[in-house]
Amino acid sequence: MEFELSFIWAIIITFAVLCYVILDGFDLGIGILFPSAKSEQDKSVMMNTIAPVWDGNETWLVMAGGGLFAVFPLAYAVIMPALYMPIILMLLALIFRGVAFEYRWRTVRWKPVWDFSFFAGSVIAAFAQGISLGALVQGIEVANRAYAGGWWDWLTPFSLFTGCAVVIGYGLLGSTWLIMKTEGELQSRMRGYAKRLAIATLGFIGVVSVLTPFQDPAYFQRWFSLPGSIFSVLVPVLVGLCTWLLFTGLKQCKEAQPFFASLGLFVLSFIGILISFYPNIVPPSLTITEAAAPDSSLKFALMGTIVLIPLILIYTAYAYWVFRGKVRPEDGYH
Repeated sequence: MEFELSFIWAIIITFAVLCYVILDGFDLGIGILFPSAKSEQDKSVMMNTIAPVWDGNETWLVMAGGGLFAVFPLAYAVIMPALYMPIILMLLALIFRGVAFEYRWRTVRWKPVWDFSFFAGSVIAAFAQGISLGALVQGIEVANRAYAGGWWDWLTPFSLFTGCAVVIGYGLLGSTWLIMKTEGELQSRMRGYAKRLAIATLGFIGVVSVLTPFQDPAYFQRWFSLPGSIFSVLVPVLVGLCTWLLFTGLKQCKEAQPFFASLGLFVLSFIGILISFYPNIVPPSLTITEAAAPDSSLKFALMGTIVLIPLILIYTAYAYWVFRGKVRPEDGYH
């Protein structure tokens, strides 16, 4: 029963992280692309495309972090000391970015300062998330059920590379979101950016995919022995399909297809990471069952979560439905 509950909770935490990545990803991507705006009108339109939903997107980050603390306390106790610096930078960047988002609408003199803050906060938050991911993939040293590494173990060429990959990937999500939500010259310019960002993102995905199996022998074994070898064929095929949909959508000037194809690339990359990790929650040695809280705690937390998650999904879907359609210069959320 303990294994079953811990496995259910692993799915819930994974789902929360994935929701955060795909929802807040294009949100951060708007900030990453913010300096590309040619006018104050373009900046306002870009921000108004996410103004109704940006804070709600981060609900999933809170759920993932809180859920990890509640139901996988050992994993939380190991991951936090290992990644204190990038996680603190990420949280500070998200906070500062949120402040900049609201304050830029209420000032004229200091608007350039808040515009830069919005951009910098988005880039730092995305880069810190990528570094954290890279540090997890390369493995966290555990001894006697505690973090046994050093303060700077997270800082490696591989983690810096994954940090850059996430920034570029979020930029792709942001550009394809703007293709779907805007029109005219801004939309046309974002279509051009999306093509270049798509090529760069695919390059990063390819390099990371090649390097990941060599970060730990267990990764190599999972990918190149049954049943993992099935995914070694299936995942690249699906990535190829998403790539084809992305570039044909951009070439044919379709509006929604590039965005959803970009999301598909992120989902497939996420699945590839899960295949490398499972059954560990903290690679290379801490498994899901070892890190789980007592069975009674898992049951208690699950009772509220099975009610909370559908409510969040309904609210999120409703918000996106209400604010669907194009955002024009004369429209405004603030």
